[in-house]
Amino acid sequence: MPAPEGIENQEPPTAGAWGEWNPTEDSVRPVRGKHRVARQRGGLARSSTVLGVGVIAAVGASGIATAQDRPQVAISLPALPDLPSLPEVMDGDFSGGGGAADDTRRAAAEGAKTGIIPQQADRRADAGEVLRNRILQQAESQQDAAEAKAQAQAEQAARDAAAQEAKAKLDAAQKAVEDAKAAAEAKAAAEAKAAEEAAAAKAEQERLAKLAGSYSLPTSAYTLTSHYGVAGSMWSSGYHTGLDFAAPTGTPVKAVAAGKITSAGWSGAYGYRIVLELEDGTEVWYCHLSSMSVTSGSVGAGDTIGRVGATGNVTGPHLHLEVRKGGSTVDPLAWLESKGLNV
Repeated sequence: MPAPEGIENQEPPTAGAWGEWNPTEDSVRPVRGKHRVARQRGGLARSSTVLGVGVIAAVGASGIATAQDRPQVAISLPALPDLPSLPEVMDGDFSGGGGAADDTRRAAAEGAKTGIIPQQADRRADAGEVLRNRILQQAESQQDAAEAKAQAQAEQAARDAAAQEAKAKLDAAQKAVEDAKAAAEAKAAAEAKAAEEAAAAKAEQERLAKLAGSYSLPTSAYTLTSHYGVAGSMWSSGYHTGLDFAAPTGTPVKAVAAGKITSAGWSGAYGYRIVLELEDGTEVWYCHLSSMSVTSGSVGAGDTIGRVGATGNVTGPHLHLEVRKGGSTVDPLAWLESKGLNV
């Protein structure tokens, strides 16, 4: 294979017989991209930036084949000055105004100190930023969840309070309705009772008025002296069995209602006595009479049937009036009042 242009074809040189190699302008073009500075094991690193760039540029730009395809040629390397060790570089001053190159070198120096190259530092910084963002997102998510839960609880509490308030208002309204209904019913019942009582009282008045035309007082110009049931030794039964109307002797005695006279004459302690039987079977006894005008037959209410006297067991002139039903005495005063008479 012919040699590249500008390089003579010659026999492989012996050791130390290599000629000088002067890189061309194309072969020393700067290589694009970032370059890492790695720590050399077992010693100090040389300036790999200068050496690496020259070698890579020479190989990549010239298109020279590998040593296996090409015969060996003599290459002379330019003398390189002694470079300071890496710690010296790292401790050096990068304030010479190198711009981006100084930043690159400064990052490389820092990476050499920490054992982390810039790309690793960037990846770790990115990972830290990702972790930080995840933590912040998780915290924000938890905060949002807590706020949502608190808002839901507040809304539920508000709904519960509103439901309780509505229930209380509904109960109050129902109670008010029930109270009003009960009051209306009570009022209606009271009014009905009052109306019933008024009607009953009116009916009683009408009945008494009607009875008043059918009944009459037994005498006039009288004074009530002894009432029914008064106890005393002067009465054989131990108590008074009638009602005494004290009046002057000869005062007319009248039939209290229409009926018939069933008995008239002397009756021991009662003196002269007339028995008047009414239509319902009630017997009215007129006792201590001074005279008897009617001794038999039917009579009407208010008819004169005798005169007041003091016959029999008496202390003065009076009419002893007894009312009997079924053979037993009753209070004459209550009976007369029940017939509408004002005694």
